[in-house]
Amino acid sequence: MTICERSLRGEIISDLRVNFGKSFHKIVCLLIDCLKVFSTCNNLLGAVFMKGIVGWVDVNNNFSEENVIKMANVFSGSYEKNNSGMYKSNNVRLINRIFSAYGEDRYIQPMTLEKPGAGKFTVIYMGNIFNKEEIEEKLLRQGIKIHSKNESELILKSFFKWEKDFLDEINGVFSIAIWSDLKKELFLARDKIGVKSLFFYEYETGIIFSSQLRILLSNAKVKPLIDENSLKEIFFIGPGRTPGNGIIKGVKELLPGEYATFNFKNKLKRHTYWKLKAKEFTDSFSVSVEKTRFLIEDSIKRQINTKEPLCCLLSGGLDSSVVSKVISDNLKCKNLEPLTTYSVDYYNNEKYFKKNVFQPTEDKDFINTMVDYIKSRHKMITLSNGNLANALYEATIARSLPGMADIDSSFLLLCKEIKKDFDVAFSGECADELFGGYPWYHNKDVLFKETFPWSSSLKIRKSILKKGLLKDVDDYVYQRYKKTVDNTDKLPNETKLSSRMREMFTLNLNWFMRTLLERGECMSAYSGLDLKVPFCDYRIVEYAYNMPWEIKALNGREKGIVREAMKGILPEKIVLRKKSPYPKTYNPIFMNAVCAKVKEILTDRTSLLSNILEEKSVLSLMQLQNQDEVEPWYGQLMKIPQIMAYIIQIDCWLKKFKIKLV
Repeated sequence: MTICERSLRGEIISDLRVNFGKSFHKIVCLLIDCLKVFSTCNNLLGAVFMKGIVGWVDVNNNFSEENVIKMANVFSGSYEKNNSGMYKSNNVRLINRIFSAYGEDRYIQPMTLEKPGAGKFTVIYMGNIFNKEEIEEKLLRQGIKIHSKNESELILKSFFKWEKDFLDEINGVFSIAIWSDLKKELFLARDKIGVKSLFFYEYETGIIFSSQLRILLSNAKVKPLIDENSLKEIFFIGPGRTPGNGIIKGVKELLPGEYATFNFKNKLKRHTYWKLKAKEFTDSFSVSVEKTRFLIEDSIKRQINTKEPLCCLLSGGLDSSVVSKVISDNLKCKNLEPLTTYSVDYYNNEKYFKKNVFQPTEDKDFINTMVDYIKSRHKMITLSNGNLANALYEATIARSLPGMADIDSSFLLLCKEIKKDFDVAFSGECADELFGGYPWYHNKDVLFKETFPWSSSLKIRKSILKKGLLKDVDDYVYQRYKKTVDNTDKLPNETKLSSRMREMFTLNLNWFMRTLLERGECMSAYSGLDLKVPFCDYRIVEYAYNMPWEIKALNGREKGIVREAMKGILPEKIVLRKKSPYPKTYNPIFMNAVCAKVKEILTDRTSLLSNILEEKSVLSLMQLQNQDEVEPWYGQLMKIPQIMAYIIQIDCWLKKFKIKLV
């Protein structure tokens, strides 16, 4: 019996007890529903097929091969379709693990090429380049020919031609590392929007880097130490984190739109190659609608590779519906199999669902509308609430940090289920940050508050910690908020509203969106799934940043311009649907499960966390009957069950990675 089945058995027995006095017909219907859940949940916690890159450069060629092997072994699991390799040379080790649908040569890494007069260069990278054809044409006009479909060759030859400026030519998502054997220099780069991550740890004679934080922590040279500021990040910024902050002492992250060089003389030097710039918006309303539609559709189409098994996540919301519609039409034009779409729900959730201002409706009716409209093969993945709670541990390992509680564990389980049949999944995520989809864009009482709008009060965060444990937390949070606001690029003489909307855009792009992107990337990469987020095309980001608010929020609606652009393309019911977040469970089984686990943590006196938390305050939160009394910890729906789940994730993180406080 699988973990999912054991968890479901308990939920079914609980429901039968409640319903035993009711009609036989209702009990039979309940059992039928349970059988449906069994069929979708079986073996959700399958093997791990993680992907990523890792490298190590040391001036003295002083490597511990044991540590190199440990880092390579973090890419656990074995899979017949993986392409993995290691490059060894004096002073450097480069490792990758990338998955492809058919073992195409465009994924083979590391790749080494020689540049005349400059020696050999070796590249590893993860990601996708969306404008390959345009770059190839530019290189060909310069007499440089690409001989294979391998994107590594395209990256290296672009680097040979334009050096660091090749990053300006690329439209894509990536973490890149290039080693120059002759110059003994490492080049690192991260994509403009930061869809892919790149962590690094610099020490006296070298640097270790990786696309996954937990790979760095597998190297004994990187000590799992945290300090007071780390705790402030976890408890007062988390589940977000300050851009570039790796939480672990000495660990940093390359920022989106950054590249860095590391050589034996000057060590690490970081540079910004892209950032948002304020520009005059000159397009008319009709042109704005047309260009918005074009940019969104073009970004989706550029990321479709019909040689790979692909599917779409479909919630019935505006954004996922746009993506599903464009891909479905593309497959039909090529006479390919109909698109498969996926949605997620929780066992018996309709029984406990409660409407609120953030989540006014369930997804089912809207999903059915879109499935009928595009004729997709739809799969509803129904998760057990017990399994959702159990998966919090694996989700923490996948993220290498405490994350977004059940939003992480739910998405991890969904990715694992999708991976059974598909290698690529498309998501409509990130449109809300760019086009004003969240409530804090529209609520004037929240909009102008001098703090992060998704966690505007620190009261509940302070209440669960022992008094006097951390000092100056308000200032710590405010300074990080203020730095982002102060670095927002603006035009002279902008109105108060226009100026604030630019600040809000930057806050959401640099903070809230990055937290969601990290969740999506970590859960999907851990599952061996390639998750596409076409709204994260830098062209869309730049266009949306400079679009006036009255156009962006047309008719006073969230994402008003996108709604207008999709009229006649999507059903009216979908175009007019109010923004609704990622589905959460309302079933008390989940609340009971996470509370029981937190009580165990509180009584474990050997646990670091039990010595940090204020036990009485945590227990009193569990006993609150009206969750509306509690302001969400983060975002819109992270209330008491999710706070308990977050505590579980913190404890798991501290224990799994053997974190010590200094």
